[in-house]
Amino acid sequence: MFKKLTKCIVNEMDPSKEMVPVESIAHQEHFRPLYLLIEKRKSNHVFHPAPYYERTGFTLDHVLLPGGDGKSIESLHQDSSPFTLTKTSTDQADGGLSISVDPASVGLQGAASLSNVFSIKTQKKSISRDSLEALRREREINMNHSFIRQLRQTDFSLFVVTEILEASEDVVYTESTTANGGLKAKFVATVSAKGTRENNQSIAIPKGCTLAFNTIPLQIRDGAWELDYFRRGDYIIASYEGPSQGNLGVVLIEVENHCQIFSKLSPDVLLIILNTIKAVMGDNNLLQELSHKMEDILEKNDGYELKSESTKLQALFSTLQHFRRGDLLLLAEGITYVLDALHELMEDQLLLLLESLERKIVSQQLKLVGNLLKHDLEYRMENFRVDAGLLSFPHAEDQKLTIALVELSGVQLQEDGSAVPTDQPFEAVAALFVALYALNLLSGSE
Repeated sequence: MFKKLTKCIVNEMDPSKEMVPVESIAHQEHFRPLYLLIEKRKSNHVFHPAPYYERTGFTLDHVLLPGGDGKSIESLHQDSSPFTLTKTSTDQADGGLSISVDPASVGLQGAASLSNVFSIKTQKKSISRDSLEALRREREINMNHSFIRQLRQTDFSLFVVTEILEASEDVVYTESTTANGGLKAKFVATVSAKGTRENNQSIAIPKGCTLAFNTIPLQIRDGAWELDYFRRGDYIIASYEGPSQGNLGVVLIEVENHCQIFSKLSPDVLLIILNTIKAVMGDNNLLQELSHKMEDILEKNDGYELKSESTKLQALFSTLQHFRRGDLLLLAEGITYVLDALHELMEDQLLLLLESLERKIVSQQLKLVGNLLKHDLEYRMENFRVDAGLLSFPHAEDQKLTIALVELSGVQLQEDGSAVPTDQPFEAVAALFVALYALNLLSGSE
Protein backbone atom coordinates (compact mmCIF):
# COMPACT_ATOMS: atom_id res chain seq x y z
CA MET A 1 0.00 0.00 0.00
CA PHE A 2 2.84 2.41 0.88
CA LYS A 3 4.63 1.36 -2.31
CA LYS A 4 1.58 2.16 -4.41
CA LEU A 5 1.37 5.61 -2.84
CA THR A 6 5.07 6.46 -3.37
CA LYS A 7 4.98 5.27 -6.99
CA CYS A 8 1.96 7.50 -7.61
CA ILE A 9 3.75 10.48 -6.05
CA VAL A 10 6.88 9.94 -8.14
CA ASN A 11 4.84 9.61 -11.34
CA GLU A 12 3.13 12.93 -10.60
CA MET A 13 6.13 14.90 -9.32
CA ASP A 14 9.01 13.43 -11.29
CA PRO A 15 7.95 12.55 -14.87
CA SER A 16 11.60 11.87 -15.78
CA LYS A 17 11.57 9.10 -13.16
CA GLU A 18 15.02 9.90 -11.85
CA MET A 19 13.77 9.47 -8.28
CA VAL A 20 13.14 6.00 -6.90
CA PRO A 21 10.00 5.32 -4.80
CA VAL A 22 10.60 3.92 -1.32
CA GLU A 23 8.84 0.57 -1.19
CA SER A 24 8.52 -0.03 2.56
CA ILE A 25 7.58 2.46 5.25
CA ALA A 26 9.35 0.24 7.80
CA HIS A 27 12.71 0.95 6.12
CA GLN A 28 12.20 4.52 4.92
CA GLU A 29 14.75 5.93 7.40
CA HIS A 30 17.52 4.04 5.53
CA PHE A 31 17.05 6.25 2.46
CA ARG A 32 17.93 9.59 4.02
CA PRO A 33 20.59 11.95 2.55
CA LEU A 34 24.15 10.53 2.67
CA TYR A 35 22.99 6.96 3.40
CA LEU A 36 24.88 4.27 1.50
CA LEU A 37 23.07 1.70 -0.65
CA ILE A 38 24.26 -1.22 -2.73
CA GLU A 39 22.73 -2.29 -5.99
CA LYS A 40 20.97 -5.52 -5.19
CA ARG A 41 21.12 -6.97 -8.69
CA LYS A 42 22.72 -5.77 -11.88
CA SER A 43 19.68 -6.31 -14.09
CA ASN A 44 16.77 -3.89 -14.34
CA HIS A 45 13.42 -4.84 -15.82
CA VAL A 46 10.97 -3.07 -18.10
CA PHE A 47 8.41 -3.23 -15.28
CA HIS A 48 10.95 -1.95 -12.73
CA PRO A 49 13.44 0.26 -14.63
CA ALA A 50 15.08 1.65 -11.49
CA PRO A 51 17.87 -0.34 -9.81
CA TYR A 52 17.09 -2.81 -7.05
CA TYR A 53 18.72 -1.19 -4.04
CA GLU A 54 19.55 -2.79 -0.71
CA ARG A 55 20.03 -0.71 2.42
CA THR A 56 23.34 -0.99 4.27
CA GLY A 57 22.58 0.88 7.50
CA PHE A 58 25.70 3.02 7.02
CA THR A 59 26.06 6.65 6.01
CA LEU A 60 28.96 8.22 4.15
CA ASP A 61 30.06 9.77 7.43
CA HIS A 62 30.37 6.30 8.99
CA VAL A 63 33.00 5.15 6.47
CA LEU A 64 35.06 8.34 6.16
CA LEU A 65 38.17 9.05 8.18
CA PRO A 66 37.62 11.84 10.76
CA GLY A 67 37.82 15.40 9.47
CA GLY A 68 40.10 18.08 10.83
CA ASP A 69 37.28 19.83 12.67
CA GLY A 70 35.74 16.58 13.94
CA LYS A 71 32.25 17.69 12.83
CA SER A 72 29.57 15.37 11.47
CA ILE A 73 28.42 15.86 7.89
CA GLU A 74 24.80 14.93 8.56
CA SER A 75 23.67 18.59 8.27
CA LEU A 76 25.03 19.23 4.77
CA HIS A 77 21.64 18.84 3.10
CA GLN A 78 19.55 21.76 1.86
CA ASP A 79 15.76 21.94 2.20
CA SER A 80 13.44 23.13 -0.53
CA SER A 81 10.20 24.98 0.11
CA PRO A 82 7.27 22.62 0.85
CA PHE A 83 4.85 21.98 -1.98
CA THR A 84 1.56 20.11 -2.18
CA LEU A 85 0.48 17.26 -4.43
CA THR A 86 -3.27 17.16 -4.99
CA LYS A 87 -4.77 14.41 -7.10
CA THR A 88 -8.45 14.12 -7.95
CA SER A 89 -10.01 10.94 -9.32
CA THR A 90 -13.56 10.30 -10.45
CA ASP A 91 -15.04 6.87 -11.04
CA GLN A 92 -18.40 6.25 -12.61
CA ALA A 93 -20.67 4.54 -10.10
CA ASP A 94 -21.93 1.96 -12.59
CA GLY A 95 -22.01 -0.93 -10.16
CA GLY A 96 -18.37 -1.69 -10.90
CA LEU A 97 -15.15 -1.53 -8.96
CA SER A 98 -13.97 1.75 -7.48
CA ILE A 99 -10.37 2.06 -6.33
CA SER A 100 -9.87 5.43 -4.69
CA VAL A 101 -7.43 7.28 -2.48
CA ASP A 102 -8.77 9.37 0.36
CA PRO A 103 -6.19 10.42 2.98
CA ALA A 104 -7.76 12.75 5.56
CA SER A 105 -9.25 14.45 2.59
CA VAL A 106 -12.35 15.38 0.70
CA GLY A 107 -14.71 12.74 -0.64
CA LEU A 108 -17.55 13.86 -2.89
CA GLN A 109 -20.18 11.32 -3.79
CA GLY A 110 -23.10 11.97 -6.14
CA ALA A 111 -25.72 9.81 -7.74
CA ALA A 112 -23.60 9.01 -10.78
CA SER A 113 -20.00 9.22 -9.68
CA LEU A 114 -17.54 9.10 -6.79
CA SER A 115 -14.80 11.72 -6.55
CA ASN A 116 -11.84 11.71 -4.20
CA VAL A 117 -9.19 14.31 -3.54
CA PHE A 118 -5.82 13.13 -2.28
CA SER A 119 -3.49 15.79 -0.91
CA ILE A 120 -0.03 15.50 0.64
CA LYS A 121 2.55 18.18 1.45
CA THR A 122 6.13 17.30 0.57
CA GLN A 123 9.56 18.88 0.29
CA LYS A 124 12.91 17.95 -1.14
CA LYS A 125 16.20 17.66 0.73
CA SER A 126 19.39 17.50 -1.27
CA ILE A 127 23.17 17.62 -0.95
CA SER A 128 24.83 20.18 -3.21
CA ARG A 129 27.63 19.06 -5.49
CA ASP A 130 29.88 21.77 -4.08
CA SER A 131 29.43 20.37 -0.57
CA LEU A 132 30.17 16.84 -1.75
CA GLU A 133 33.25 17.94 -3.67
CA ALA A 134 34.59 19.85 -0.68
CA LEU A 135 34.02 16.80 1.49
CA ARG A 136 35.70 14.52 -1.06
CA ARG A 137 38.83 16.68 -1.08
CA GLU A 138 38.98 16.87 2.71
CA ARG A 139 38.26 13.33 3.89
CA GLU A 140 39.26 9.88 2.64
CA ILE A 141 37.50 6.55 2.98
CA ASN A 142 38.48 4.44 5.98
CA MET A 143 39.63 1.31 4.16
CA ASN A 144 39.76 -0.59 7.48
CA HIS A 145 36.07 -0.07 8.15
CA SER A 146 34.37 -3.49 8.40
CA PHE A 147 31.75 -2.59 5.78
CA ILE A 148 34.36 -1.36 3.30
CA ARG A 149 36.47 -4.51 3.82
CA GLN A 150 33.46 -6.73 3.13
CA LEU A 151 32.39 -4.63 0.15
CA ARG A 152 35.78 -5.05 -1.51
CA GLN A 153 35.26 -8.82 -1.52
CA THR A 154 32.08 -8.48 -3.63
CA ASP A 155 31.18 -6.99 -7.00
CA PHE A 156 28.38 -4.84 -5.56
CA SER A 157 28.09 -1.25 -6.77
CA LEU A 158 27.93 1.39 -4.04
CA PHE A 159 25.63 4.43 -4.12
CA VAL A 160 25.10 7.44 -1.88
CA VAL A 161 21.68 9.09 -1.44
CA THR A 162 21.95 12.73 -2.50
CA GLU A 163 18.32 13.82 -2.76
CA ILE A 164 15.06 12.77 -1.13
CA LEU A 165 11.39 13.66 -1.23
CA GLU A 166 9.81 13.58 2.23
CA ALA A 167 6.43 14.25 3.81
CA SER A 168 6.47 17.69 5.42
CA GLU A 169 3.48 16.94 7.66
CA ASP A 170 1.60 13.96 9.08
CA VAL A 171 -1.00 12.49 6.75
CA VAL A 172 -3.22 9.40 6.67
CA TYR A 173 -3.56 7.54 3.38
CA THR A 174 -6.72 5.49 3.01
CA GLU A 175 -7.55 3.16 0.14
CA SER A 176 -11.10 2.00 -0.46
CA THR A 177 -12.38 -0.83 -2.59
CA THR A 178 -16.15 -0.46 -2.83
CA ALA A 179 -18.40 -3.21 -4.14
CA ASN A 180 -21.67 -1.44 -5.05
CA GLY A 181 -23.13 -4.76 -6.15
CA GLY A 182 -20.98 -5.13 -9.29
CA LEU A 183 -19.53 -8.48 -10.33
CA LYS A 184 -16.05 -7.02 -10.77
CA ALA A 185 -15.91 -5.81 -7.20
CA LYS A 186 -17.54 -8.98 -5.89
CA PHE A 187 -14.64 -10.94 -7.32
CA VAL A 188 -12.16 -8.72 -5.50
CA ALA A 189 -14.11 -8.96 -2.26
CA THR A 190 -14.81 -12.69 -2.53
CA VAL A 191 -11.38 -13.80 -3.68
CA SER A 192 -9.77 -11.61 -1.04
CA ALA A 193 -11.97 -13.34 1.52
CA LYS A 194 -12.83 -10.00 3.07
CA GLY A 195 -16.45 -10.91 3.69
CA THR A 196 -17.58 -7.28 3.58
CA ARG A 197 -19.05 -5.01 0.98
CA GLU A 198 -16.36 -2.40 1.46
CA ASN A 199 -12.70 -2.75 2.30
CA ASN A 200 -10.82 0.23 3.73
CA GLN A 201 -7.10 0.18 4.48
CA SER A 202 -5.19 3.06 6.06
CA ILE A 203 -1.56 3.89 6.66
CA ALA A 204 -0.18 6.80 8.66
CA ILE A 205 2.63 8.73 6.95
CA PRO A 206 4.62 10.62 9.62
CA LYS A 207 6.23 14.00 9.07
CA GLY A 208 9.76 13.52 7.74
CA CYS A 209 8.98 10.11 6.16
CA THR A 210 11.11 9.47 3.06
CA LEU A 211 8.87 8.91 0.03
CA ALA A 212 11.45 8.78 -2.77
CA PHE A 213 15.18 9.25 -3.26
CA ASN A 214 17.92 9.76 -5.80
CA THR A 215 21.48 8.44 -5.73
CA ILE A 216 24.94 8.94 -7.23
CA PRO A 217 27.35 6.03 -7.79
CA LEU A 218 30.35 6.12 -5.46
CA GLN A 219 33.69 4.69 -6.59
CA ILE A 220 36.41 3.83 -4.03
CA ARG A 221 40.10 3.32 -4.74
CA ASP A 222 42.87 3.27 -2.12
CA GLY A 223 41.07 5.59 0.23
CA ALA A 224 40.11 8.12 -2.44
CA TRP A 225 36.53 8.29 -3.64
CA GLU A 226 34.80 9.68 -6.71
CA LEU A 227 31.16 10.44 -7.55
CA ASP A 228 29.76 9.70 -11.01
CA TYR A 229 27.51 12.72 -11.52
CA PHE A 230 26.72 12.00 -15.14
CA ARG A 231 25.43 8.47 -14.89
CA ARG A 232 22.24 8.61 -16.95
CA GLY A 233 20.30 6.55 -19.46
CA ASP A 234 20.51 3.18 -17.71
CA TYR A 235 16.79 2.88 -17.19
CA ILE A 236 15.34 4.06 -20.52
CA ILE A 237 13.04 1.59 -22.25
CA ALA A 238 13.91 1.22 -25.90
CA SER A 239 11.17 1.22 -28.50
CA TYR A 240 10.49 -2.00 -30.37
CA GLU A 241 11.19 -1.78 -34.08
CA GLY A 242 7.82 -2.96 -35.25
CA PRO A 243 4.98 -0.71 -36.36
CA SER A 244 2.19 -2.72 -34.73
CA GLN A 245 3.91 -4.08 -31.63
CA GLY A 246 4.68 -0.98 -29.57
CA ASN A 247 6.41 -1.88 -26.33
CA LEU A 248 5.01 -5.41 -26.44
CA GLY A 249 8.11 -6.39 -28.39
CA VAL A 250 10.39 -5.07 -25.65
CA VAL A 251 8.52 -6.98 -22.96
CA LEU A 252 8.40 -10.17 -25.04
CA ILE A 253 12.15 -10.15 -25.66
CA GLU A 254 12.84 -9.72 -21.96
CA VAL A 255 10.35 -12.27 -20.64
CA GLU A 256 11.33 -14.92 -23.19
CA ASN A 257 14.99 -14.42 -22.33
CA HIS A 258 14.44 -14.83 -18.58
CA CYS A 259 11.91 -17.67 -18.81
CA GLN A 260 13.47 -19.81 -21.54
CA ILE A 261 14.90 -22.18 -18.91
CA PHE A 262 11.36 -23.26 -18.01
CA SER A 263 10.78 -24.74 -21.48
CA LYS A 264 13.70 -27.11 -20.89
CA LEU A 265 12.31 -28.61 -17.68
CA SER A 266 10.27 -31.76 -17.24
CA PRO A 267 6.52 -31.50 -16.55
CA ASP A 268 7.10 -32.76 -13.00
CA VAL A 269 9.58 -29.97 -12.21
CA LEU A 270 7.36 -27.36 -13.85
CA LEU A 271 4.47 -28.46 -11.67
CA ILE A 272 6.59 -28.14 -8.53
CA ILE A 273 7.60 -24.60 -9.56
CA LEU A 274 3.99 -23.69 -10.37
CA ASN A 275 2.72 -24.94 -7.01
CA THR A 276 5.46 -22.98 -5.25
CA ILE A 277 4.62 -19.80 -7.17
CA LYS A 278 0.93 -20.24 -6.35
CA ALA A 279 1.77 -20.67 -2.67
CA VAL A 280 3.82 -17.45 -2.47
CA MET A 281 1.18 -15.48 -4.37
CA GLY A 282 -1.11 -15.98 -1.40
CA ASP A 283 1.51 -15.39 1.31
CA ASN A 284 3.83 -12.38 1.17
CA ASN A 285 6.15 -13.84 3.84
CA LEU A 286 6.72 -16.91 1.68
CA LEU A 287 7.28 -14.69 -1.35
CA GLN A 288 10.01 -12.79 0.51
CA GLU A 289 11.64 -16.01 1.74
CA LEU A 290 11.71 -17.52 -1.74
CA SER A 291 13.11 -14.28 -3.20
CA HIS A 292 15.94 -14.22 -0.67
CA LYS A 293 16.81 -17.89 -1.30
CA MET A 294 16.97 -17.34 -5.07
CA GLU A 295 19.12 -14.24 -4.61
CA ASP A 296 21.49 -16.23 -2.40
CA ILE A 297 21.97 -18.72 -5.24
CA LEU A 298 22.71 -15.92 -7.69
CA GLU A 299 25.09 -13.99 -5.43
CA LYS A 300 26.97 -16.79 -3.63
CA ASN A 301 28.99 -19.65 -5.06
CA ASP A 302 28.49 -21.54 -1.81
CA GLY A 303 27.35 -20.88 1.72
CA TYR A 304 23.65 -20.73 0.91
CA GLU A 305 21.17 -23.22 2.31
CA LEU A 306 18.16 -24.53 0.40
CA LYS A 307 15.99 -25.37 3.38
CA SER A 308 12.75 -23.96 4.71
CA GLU A 309 10.38 -24.63 7.57
CA SER A 310 7.55 -24.26 5.08
CA THR A 311 6.55 -27.45 3.30
CA LYS A 312 5.23 -25.25 0.47
CA LEU A 313 8.79 -24.21 -0.36
CA GLN A 314 10.75 -27.28 0.62
CA ALA A 315 9.55 -29.37 -2.34
CA LEU A 316 11.16 -26.86 -4.73
CA PHE A 317 14.33 -26.55 -2.65
CA SER A 318 14.78 -30.32 -2.55
CA THR A 319 14.40 -30.42 -6.34
CA LEU A 320 16.90 -27.62 -6.94
CA GLN A 321 19.61 -29.45 -5.01
CA HIS A 322 19.87 -31.94 -7.90
CA PHE A 323 20.60 -29.27 -10.54
CA ARG A 324 24.06 -28.56 -11.88
CA ARG A 325 25.42 -25.11 -11.00
CA GLY A 326 24.94 -23.65 -14.50
CA ASP A 327 21.32 -24.78 -14.81
CA LEU A 328 20.64 -23.81 -11.20
CA LEU A 329 21.76 -20.23 -11.87
CA LEU A 330 19.50 -19.97 -14.92
CA LEU A 331 16.54 -21.37 -13.00
CA ALA A 332 17.13 -19.11 -10.00
CA GLU A 333 17.31 -16.13 -12.36
CA GLY A 334 14.05 -17.16 -14.04
CA ILE A 335 12.22 -17.65 -10.75
CA THR A 336 13.59 -14.35 -9.40
CA TYR A 337 12.37 -12.55 -12.52
CA VAL A 338 8.85 -13.94 -12.05
CA LEU A 339 8.87 -13.04 -8.34
CA ASP A 340 9.98 -9.50 -9.19
CA ALA A 341 6.95 -9.14 -11.48
CA LEU A 342 4.60 -10.52 -8.83
CA HIS A 343 6.07 -8.07 -6.31
CA GLU A 344 4.99 -5.20 -8.59
CA LEU A 345 1.34 -6.30 -8.53
CA MET A 346 -1.27 -5.43 -5.94
CA GLU A 347 -2.33 -8.05 -3.41
CA ASP A 348 -5.82 -8.23 -4.90
CA GLN A 349 -4.31 -8.86 -8.34
CA LEU A 350 -2.35 -11.85 -7.05
CA LEU A 351 -5.54 -13.33 -5.66
CA LEU A 352 -7.40 -12.65 -8.90
CA LEU A 353 -4.59 -14.39 -10.80
CA LEU A 354 -4.96 -17.45 -8.58
CA GLU A 355 -8.66 -17.46 -9.36
CA SER A 356 -7.85 -17.11 -13.07
CA LEU A 357 -5.64 -20.20 -12.89
CA GLU A 358 -8.52 -22.15 -11.37
CA ARG A 359 -10.83 -20.96 -14.14
CA LYS A 360 -8.19 -21.74 -16.81
CA ILE A 361 -8.48 -18.32 -18.46
CA VAL A 362 -4.87 -17.19 -18.09
CA SER A 363 -4.06 -17.86 -21.77
CA GLN A 364 -6.77 -15.52 -23.02
CA GLN A 365 -5.90 -12.90 -20.40
CA LEU A 366 -2.30 -13.02 -21.67
CA LYS A 367 -3.46 -12.22 -25.21
CA LEU A 368 -5.58 -9.33 -23.94
CA VAL A 369 -2.80 -7.76 -21.87
CA GLY A 370 -0.38 -8.24 -24.78
CA ASN A 371 -2.79 -6.27 -26.95
CA LEU A 372 -2.80 -3.46 -24.37
CA LEU A 373 1.01 -3.24 -24.55
CA LYS A 374 0.82 -2.55 -28.29
CA HIS A 375 -0.53 0.88 -27.38
CA ASP A 376 1.45 3.78 -25.96
CA LEU A 377 0.85 3.44 -22.21
CA GLU A 378 4.00 5.28 -21.31
CA TYR A 379 3.58 8.88 -22.38
CA ARG A 380 0.19 9.55 -23.99
CA MET A 381 -2.91 9.36 -21.80
CA GLU A 382 -5.27 8.71 -24.71
CA ASN A 383 -8.26 6.43 -25.04
CA PHE A 384 -7.94 3.50 -27.43
CA ARG A 385 -9.66 0.24 -28.36
CA VAL A 386 -8.67 -3.41 -28.12
CA ASP A 387 -10.16 -6.34 -29.98
CA ALA A 388 -13.52 -6.90 -28.26
CA GLY A 389 -13.15 -10.60 -29.01
CA LEU A 390 -10.39 -10.78 -26.43
CA LEU A 391 -12.97 -9.80 -23.82
CA SER A 392 -15.35 -12.55 -24.88
CA PHE A 393 -15.28 -15.38 -22.35
CA PRO A 394 -17.52 -18.45 -22.00
CA HIS A 395 -18.76 -17.13 -18.67
CA ALA A 396 -19.67 -13.55 -17.76
CA GLU A 397 -17.85 -13.94 -14.44
CA ASP A 398 -14.59 -14.60 -16.30
CA GLN A 399 -14.96 -11.34 -18.18
CA LYS A 400 -15.68 -9.34 -15.03
CA LEU A 401 -12.71 -10.91 -13.26
CA THR A 402 -10.42 -10.05 -16.17
CA ILE A 403 -11.63 -6.44 -16.37
CA ALA A 404 -11.05 -6.05 -12.63
CA LEU A 405 -7.54 -7.55 -12.97
CA VAL A 406 -6.59 -5.10 -15.74
CA GLU A 407 -8.13 -2.09 -14.02
CA LEU A 408 -5.91 -2.70 -11.00
CA SER A 409 -2.94 -2.15 -13.36
CA GLY A 410 -4.30 1.21 -14.47
CA VAL A 411 -6.37 0.55 -17.60
CA GLN A 412 -10.14 0.77 -17.45
CA LEU A 413 -11.88 -1.52 -19.92
CA GLN A 414 -15.42 -1.71 -21.25
CA GLU A 415 -17.08 -4.77 -22.76
CA ASP A 416 -16.95 -3.19 -26.24
CA GLY A 417 -13.13 -3.04 -26.07
CA SER A 418 -12.75 0.66 -25.32
CA ALA A 419 -9.84 1.34 -22.96
CA VAL A 420 -8.89 4.33 -20.80
CA PRO A 421 -5.32 4.40 -19.40
CA THR A 422 -4.66 6.10 -16.06
CA ASP A 423 -1.38 7.26 -14.49
CA GLN A 424 0.83 6.14 -17.42
CA PRO A 425 0.42 2.45 -16.55
CA PHE A 426 3.04 0.86 -18.83
CA GLU A 427 5.17 -0.62 -16.05
CA ALA A 428 2.13 -1.99 -14.16
CA VAL A 429 0.71 -3.58 -17.32
CA ALA A 430 4.13 -4.98 -18.25
CA ALA A 431 4.41 -6.63 -14.81
CA LEU A 432 0.95 -8.15 -15.27
CA PHE A 433 1.96 -9.47 -18.70
CA VAL A 434 5.09 -11.11 -17.27
CA ALA A 435 3.08 -12.74 -14.47
CA LEU A 436 0.50 -14.07 -16.95
CA TYR A 437 3.21 -15.27 -19.33
CA ALA A 438 4.97 -17.24 -16.59
CA LEU A 439 1.76 -18.69 -15.17
CA ASN A 440 0.58 -19.70 -18.63
CA LEU A 441 3.93 -21.37 -19.37
CA LEU A 442 4.12 -23.18 -16.02
CA SER A 443 0.48 -24.26 -15.96
CA GLY A 444 1.01 -26.18 -19.20
CA SER A 445 2.36 -28.94 -16.98
CA GLU A 446 -1.01 -29.50 -15.31
